[in-house]
Parts: sequence; C-alpha cells; structure tokens
Amino acid sequence: MNLLLLSLGASAVPDFLSGCRPAASIPLRLGYINDAAAIYGDAPFVAAERDQLAAFGYELLDLRLRDLTLAEFEAALDGLDAVYVAGGNTFALLEALRCNGGEELLVERVRAGLPYIGLSAGSIVTGPSIEPASIMDDPGDAPTLKDFTGLALIDRVVLPHADGQLPPYPPELIANTVATYGADFPLLLLHDDQALLVSEDGQRVISS
Repeated sequence: MNLLLLSLGASAVPDFLSGCRPAASIPLRLGYINDAAAIYGDAPFVAAERDQLAAFGYELLDLRLRDLTLAEFEAALDGLDAVYVAGGNTFALLEALRCNGGEELLVERVRAGLPYIGLSAGSIVTGPSIEPASIMDDPGDAPTLKDFTGLALIDRVVLPHADGQLPPYPPELIANTVATYGADFPLLLLHDDQALLVSEDGQRVISS
C-alpha cells in the first residue's frame, strides 16, 4: 500500500506521487473525493484545499460519493492514478463512503496498489476508528452513521492539527481529545506541517 496522510500542508504530494507512479502519463489523474466538505458549502477552506492540489498541475476528477452508484464509483476508480480524500467532517465522510458500498471498494483498490492521499478527515478515516474525532467534528452531521469503525488501512488514529495552530482546533481541544481517547485508541498526533507516509517499507512521519 502507498498512503500519504496529511494534516494541512500538501507539499509532500508531488514526491509521493512520483514515487508511486514514475511511469504514469502526465498530467496525473486524481479522484478528488469531497464528501467530508460538502456540508460546508462554499467555505473558503473548501476551495483552498482543492486549489493547492490543482496548483501542482494534476487533472482532478471530482467525486461526490453520495451522488454515485457503486458501479459508477468503480468505473471512475479504473481511470485514476491516485485518489485524494479531502478534509471536512470525518463522520460525514465515513457515512458517504458507506452509502453505496464505496468503503469496501476503496479499501480493496488501495490495498491492491492505488495510491491514497488524505487530508485531515481523509487521514483520520484510514485508521481503526473515527471515534476520537468526536471532539473535533460533530457526529450529528452524519445522522445515519452508527458504527465508527474506520477503513483500517493503518493501525493508528491520525489526530491532525495537533500543534493547535489552526483556530478551530486550539491546544485545549487537542489536549482534551488526547485525554479522552488516548487510553483507548493508538493516536498519532500530526502537526500541520507533517504527514504520515505509508509504504511497503513501513510508516514514518515526514515534513509536508
């Protein structure tokens, strides 16, 4: 598997993709899964995240899983060089992944070699559970989601924005999350200039 799990900064993306797809055609085609941000409408951070990825010159295919059948999602994945799962509400994201069976398909493709890039919620959802995100995000934004089991692509729960520099996630909120969930879940705290790189060689935190 090849995963790049971002907190906020995305500067590690080009090196990650060139390492995963050295012989791929240019521009690389990325599936941009944005269900986590859908509830925020036109909030500036939604456009800013997509813009920083587009600035690298990739061709982005916007995918709203709630609007796709499983067959449509599968067909879209067939034409991609990588998948990017955007930030927003982690619970809304997992709910969307489960609405049409996309969760199992995505896990299958990533385990088979499709590179996965996640940012914030897109990083959290790859772990064994998203429950530790309950203080950062509102589970009420995913009213049908009853099971908080994550994709289990990694064995830790990424806690993004852990340096407390982003206004919605001050140091007190991060400390509260660790105090509440740290004994029950293996947490990985990532600063906004860090990312977790997952490859056949193992896992390591890198700059981003």
